[in-house]
Amino acid sequence: MQLRYGFRLYPNAVQEAALAKAFGCARVVFNDAVRAREDARRAGRPFPTGGELSRKLITEAKRTAGRAWLGEVSAVVLQQSLRDAETAYRNFFASLKGTRKGPQLGAPRFKSRKDHRQSVRFTANARWKITVAGRLDLPKIGAVKVKWSRTLPATPTSVTVVRDAAGRFFASFVIDTDTDPAADAARMPATDRTVGIDLGLTHFAVLSDGTKIDSPRFLRRAEKKLKKAQRELSRKQKGSRNRAKARLKVARAHAKVADARREFHHQLSTKLVSENQGIAVEDLSVAGLARTRLAKSVHDAGWASFVNMLEYKAQRYGRTLVKIGRFKPTSQVCSTCGAKDGPKPLNVREWACSACGTVHDRDHNAAINVHQAAGLAVSACGAPVRPESVLAQREETGSHGFPTGCCAA
Repeated sequence: MQLRYGFRLYPNAVQEAALAKAFGCARVVFNDAVRAREDARRAGRPFPTGGELSRKLITEAKRTAGRAWLGEVSAVVLQQSLRDAETAYRNFFASLKGTRKGPQLGAPRFKSRKDHRQSVRFTANARWKITVAGRLDLPKIGAVKVKWSRTLPATPTSVTVVRDAAGRFFASFVIDTDTDPAADAARMPATDRTVGIDLGLTHFAVLSDGTKIDSPRFLRRAEKKLKKAQRELSRKQKGSRNRAKARLKVARAHAKVADARREFHHQLSTKLVSENQGIAVEDLSVAGLARTRLAKSVHDAGWASFVNMLEYKAQRYGRTLVKIGRFKPTSQVCSTCGAKDGPKPLNVREWACSACGTVHDRDHNAAINVHQAAGLAVSACGAPVRPESVLAQREETGSHGFPTGCCAA
């Protein structure tokens, strides 16, 4: 499994100019590749191959007066931009055929120099390196200062330099985590605990053991500052320097919210994975919930990002993650006797079972049902196993097995 490790970069003025030139050259090559394929499609000709595009758009283009400046950046950056265009078309055609999971993708579009997020990728043959002083030495850019927050567990296979909307620079290293599985196992030893998680808005997560984790609501707490910055931006004249400064202020405010949410997700997901051998979570339809009146709160919670972190961390550290179907009525079934008591409005936080009389906390009961529906059990050695198939008794619910959802994010 491959993971990305991101670190903040602090280039000087000369290096920022070199990176801006690399971003621009990569964008031009990508747009030229899209234009060449669109011209071939309109003319009814076969799409040019990757080798033909590389020869025409890079090798031959450098010899012309209009594209001579392509030689001022690393050739690997240009080649990787061509590969990105090929990947975009491959995903587009796979989406048309229905062989690609997820929502249908549109055809690749031209990149704009006004895009607030720019990136270039350097592979191993670009001969980039990390110096003895801890700087990232990139070809035709120089040794860039890096803020190392941790050590890399293995030698990276590639590095992507990103400039985000807030004007910050980051280095994203691709690491193969399969090189040292023993170190991962030692970091998180096996345990005999399992847990079910009910994600919500009143509380971000309620666990089957009764633990309730409050929702930080980062966006809601920052709305006052965001509204003020957005109002200031709306008053600035388009194209002016003051508008660019105001836009950067808005972007930094949003970046602060996103960073805080991501840090919260990382800390909570790592805690749950380290303490539990098996984890069960409901497969929520985030896209559907985002079309309701609760859209802002749903996006503020970031459930999809949190579940993705649980997925790749569970796979890396030998845990089992089970996703329960979104149509399973976890909030309607009594976790004690299994009686289905029907749907309830969101303002009902506690209810009494009409069959056995047990009083349930809505979210805690749902978390217990998620845990029971997963059918997780733990062997003597601490490894999660599935229970054998048995006939469910009338009072037993959620004893049927469900397929696991352990895959890399």
